[in-house]
Amino acid sequence: MADVIAWLLVVVIAAYACAGGTDYGAGFWDLLAGGAERGKRPRWLIDHAMAPVWEVNNVWLIFIMIIMWTGFPVMFQTVFEALWLPLALAAVGQVLRGAGFALRKPTRRIAQRRVYGAVFAISSLLTPFFLGAVLGGVASGRVAVGTEASADAWANPTSLVAGLLAVAATAFLGAVFLCSDARRFGADDLVGYFRLRAWTAFAALVVLALVALPVTRDDARYVWDGLTGGLGLLMAVLAGVCGLAAVLFLGLRMYGWSRCSAVATVALAVLAWGFAQRPYLLPTTLTVSEAAGAAHSLRWLGIVTLVAVVLVGPALVLVYRLDTKGRLEPLTDADTSAAGLPGDDQ
Repeated sequence: MADVIAWLLVVVIAAYACAGGTDYGAGFWDLLAGGAERGKRPRWLIDHAMAPVWEVNNVWLIFIMIIMWTGFPVMFQTVFEALWLPLALAAVGQVLRGAGFALRKPTRRIAQRRVYGAVFAISSLLTPFFLGAVLGGVASGRVAVGTEASADAWANPTSLVAGLLAVAATAFLGAVFLCSDARRFGADDLVGYFRLRAWTAFAALVVLALVALPVTRDDARYVWDGLTGGLGLLMAVLAGVCGLAAVLFLGLRMYGWSRCSAVATVALAVLAWGFAQRPYLLPTTLTVSEAAGAAHSLRWLGIVTLVAVVLVGPALVLVYRLDTKGRLEPLTDADTSAAGLPGDDQ
């Protein structure tokens, strides 16, 4: 049962990396869209594309937290003690990001919209970086039971490369999805705009992956061995193939297939990390069996998870399906009761 729960945790992390990562990527391109006039159209598309589902995507983060502290309390305590600073920064970024996105649409004052927009965009860059740095710190073997919080636990070569890879992966996902969203909303002028950015993000992802090879070999040897053999290598190769397929589908203007391929790229990369790290949750000091909670807790966690899959899973699939088909519309100014105020548009 502990092994099943551990793989469930990896799958949920992959789901959050794909769903939440797409939103982070949209925020990344919001940050780089330019000034008020130049960035007006891309930001309009980002608002309309994200609005129906951005809260839903955070459900996966809740699942991750519940599985960690219930199924593997020793790991949960160790990670949060050793890496509390980057986790706290990621949490603050998550809150500020949501607040910035939610408040900038109903706000009519230009100055306030710029402030909220900047908070949303910058947090969309910093949050995935710190989450990636946490995973890098774990993969490097610097986090073990009893490890005290220190900069070395998350500001090391593996963590820095993992953080940058996380940002590049989210930028790639966001641009790929926005290409399809541009067609869905009739913004044909933005299809090529985001296609070029998707290609750029993929190129950055490839460069960072090449940089990560020697870094991982020297700084995270156990994970390196897992990634260069067995199922870890297979998943990594498949991730690369799916990434190339996504780029090809973008060139052929097959945007639905490009979405699927981009999601598969990120999901398979997370699975590759999971296979490379097994049987450890914290290489090379804490195995899955050693970190597992009480047997009855694991059984109840499995039962609750099964119930959640049956009850929540179809609803999530339906929401994503309706959004992809353009059946979900964002709130209008009338819906949010946004009223004009003195000094608006100034």
